[in-house]
Amino acid sequence: MERASKLMKLSTLLCMVVLCKAIESPQYAVVHEESDFEVRLYSQSTWMSARVREELSFAKATLLGFHRLFQYIQGANLNYSRIAMTSPIVTSLVPGAGPLHSYAYVVSLYLPDKFQSDPPTPLPEIHLNPFEWDSHCVAVRKFSGFAIDEVIVKEADNLSFSLRRSPWANSTSSDSGYAYSVAQYSPPLQFIGRVNEIWVDIDVSGINSCKPGAVAAY
Repeated sequence: MERASKLMKLSTLLCMVVLCKAIESPQYAVVHEESDFEVRLYSQSTWMSARVREELSFAKATLLGFHRLFQYIQGANLNYSRIAMTSPIVTSLVPGAGPLHSYAYVVSLYLPDKFQSDPPTPLPEIHLNPFEWDSHCVAVRKFSGFAIDEVIVKEADNLSFSLRRSPWANSTSSDSGYAYSVAQYSPPLQFIGRVNEIWVDIDVSGINSCKPGAVAAY
């Protein structure tokens, strides 16, 4: 218990430091806007991910996963490469993967442009995996404050309700295997103006508005 507490504090400090210096983020275009959510078309990209098994707390899973990702970008890879921090930190919830059908989590970090085509191989002991994120659409709801378990469940429910009342009703996709994802842009000790998002993948079959070139990329 004491070791886990120290690890959480260390990860929080590291996250606070590096997220302040975040530069690169995945590229997207907004293709649909409502008052309480928007739909984005994300470009194809490469990420590094840490799977956290049998972890019941979203907040703790995010810290533990990020700790391994931080080791990776600080040189825990076969090239001993130092990799610039990016934002956001994305924690995806995998339903039914833990004990008693609880959630498991995948914590992911977007790789800078320099490493998109050829990411350094992580050291085996930190248990990371690269993955290719195909170009696809994501429904996004922004929210402030701290992304703790009870808050993210409420915000995910709010996004689900909004989608059911929109042209995107019945368009959520399960292809990724995730129930939804939480993107965090702010360092943990920032108390004012925090930025978080709920992400839900969208299946755009037959929907013409989600296509490249709809608007300028961000």
